[in-house]
Amino acid sequence: PPHMNESPASTSHAWLLFTLVTVLTWGVYGILLHKGQVAMGDPVNGRYKAFLFVGLAYFLTAVLAPVILLAAKGALGSGYTASGSWWSLIAGIAGAIGAFGVLLAFGAKGKPPEVMALVFAGAPVMNALVSLWLTRHEINWGKVNPVFYLGILMALAGGGLEIGRAHV
Repeated sequence: PPHMNESPASTSHAWLLFTLVTVLTWGVYGILLHKGQVAMGDPVNGRYKAFLFVGLAYFLTAVLAPVILLAAKGALGSGYTASGSWWSLIAGIAGAIGAFGVLLAFGAKGKPPEVMALVFAGAPVMNALVSLWLTRHEINWGKVNPVFYLGILMALAGGGLEIGRAHV
C-alpha cells in the first residue's frame, strides 16, 4: 500500500514539482500581500481589509477545491479521524496567525524584503525543531546527517544577518 502522504499516481519526482510550486507561491506571498494592503488606500485598516481577502482566498482554495476533489472521489463524507481533523485545524490556525503576523509587521513599517527574509529564515528552523520534537520517538538520532544541523545554524545566521542589516 502507498505511504501516508503518497497517492497511487505519485511519481518519484512529483514531490519536487509540488515543492517548487510552493516555493514560487510562498515566495511571492509577502510582496503581493503588501501590495494588497497598500492598495486598500487605508493606512489604519488596510491590513485588516487585506487579511479579509486572504481569508476569502483560503476559503476558495482550501475549502471549495478539496470539497470538489473529495466529492469527485466519493470521499467527502467519510474517513475523517478526530486526531487528523484537530491537527489539521491547528495547522490552519497557525498558518492564519502567521499570515496575520506578516500583515502586522508590514503595518509596523516592516518592508517586504526584510519581513519575508526573516520569515523564511526562521520558519524552516521552527519547522525543523517542532518536527524533531513531535517525531523524536521515531528518529534514529545516530543517522541524522550533521549537515542537517549545519543547515539550521546557517538559517539562523542568515536571519541574524538580516536583523543586523535592517537595524543598521
